[in-house]
Amino acid sequence: MNTESLVSRRAALCGIAVALAVPSGLVTACSSTGSSTGSSPTSAGGSEPTSGAAGSAGTALVALADVPEGGGAVVDAPGGRKIVIARISATEVKAYDASCPHQGSVVAEPAGGTITCPSHGSQFGASDGSVKKGPATSGLRAVAVKVDGDQVVLT
Repeated sequence: MNTESLVSRRAALCGIAVALAVPSGLVTACSSTGSSTGSSPTSAGGSEPTSGAAGSAGTALVALADVPEGGGAVVDAPGGRKIVIARISATEVKAYDASCPHQGSVVAEPAGGTITCPSHGSQFGASDGSVKKGPATSGLRAVAVKVDGDQVVLT
């Protein structure tokens, strides 16, 4: 078989794959309006978002009973994103984009006040999303949520 034609086909297929993947990456990159330096906690029950919208306000993410006090849960958000919910107390929850700022892996559920990335060991404070241990150099991006009845909802 002619190796020149194999390289040409491979290069063409790679070019097509890049052309299809890049526009969605550009939309994602261009839609972020906030900083990636961490989160800005607000009053009990929520956080002020530091990145683009997580979905429709009032959208239920998880039942409060499914988020253990002192722990948390990783849930699906509108648009296919993952959100990590940390239950700080009986009535207070915090939420963050579950993508580790180091390399984008999905972080694990909070335990003992810490959210850990299973890929490289970065650790973040569950109460504010700040970096406790690298290699990540910035904190998790806050997502605004509140407790509404027995549900954790986007605000």
